[in-house]
Amino acid sequence: MDFPTLLLTVTIAVLTLVVLVLVLYLLGIIVALYRTGTHLKRLAGGLQKIVDDTDPLAGHLTTINGALGQLNEGLESVDNHLVGTAKIFNLKTDEA
Repeated sequence: MDFPTLLLTVTIAVLTLVVLVLVLYLLGIIVALYRTGTHLKRLAGGLQKIVDDTDPLAGHLTTINGALGQLNEGLESVDNHLVGTAKIFNLKTDEA
């Protein structure tokens, strides 16, 4: 085998090896992107489910907040009565 033929054979072998490695690398990227897309679809579906499940929460929180406001008013009234009672009996209070 003469030198030009040997050089051509080696060049074709190296080129084939480079192309094969490049194809495998690109296939790996395609698989990774496909898996990422699948995970993103599942994540988006989960996030939408969270949005749907928490949608009625705003109404419930408004009701709870109103009830807690009324409870706070009642507790402040009780506190004021207790402070008044403590003053009648000359007890120490935390008020300035």
